[in-house]
Amino acid sequence: MVAYASRLLEQSLDSKGQRGMKTRNLFAALSLSLVAACAQISPHEALQNTNIRKASQNARTRSDHDALTQYFENTAREMQAKVKEQKKLLEHYEEKSYLYGRQAQDLKSHTSALVRKYEANAEESIKEAAAHRRMAAEQAQREFAARKGQIVDAATPNPNSN
Repeated sequence: MVAYASRLLEQSLDSKGQRGMKTRNLFAALSLSLVAACAQISPHEALQNTNIRKASQNARTRSDHDALTQYFENTAREMQAKVKEQKKLLEHYEEKSYLYGRQAQDLKSHTSALVRKYEANAEESIKEAAAHRRMAAEQAQREFAARKGQIVDAATPNPNSN
């Protein structure tokens, strides 16, 4: 990528040996695309992750845990859809690598990395959903026991659960 950019720079020198406006625009575009490509998550996703983390820490009621379970299940479905999309794209890159020349290997590598990232995110979301589903069930059990006048300790296994 750097070699390609330097060749473009050499070719874009004008008759006086100075860089023209095209070169400046080219470097600006390359710089922005490089920054965008290196960014793992967008600012919106980072803010949303912070909000979800806070909601997860502050969840006290069954409905809080149910809402978080739903959120993490939806996130897992979205990640699985992205995995499917990236696998399809990877298959295309592998079948038609001749269309992309030297960039084919980079595209395949990048797409494989995205597949791994999305799969890991989906697995993490599934685990979070399961944890919040379990916490919601425990909270429901505590609420039921409180209505019956019993005290239930979350650490003590329920003898009726077997």
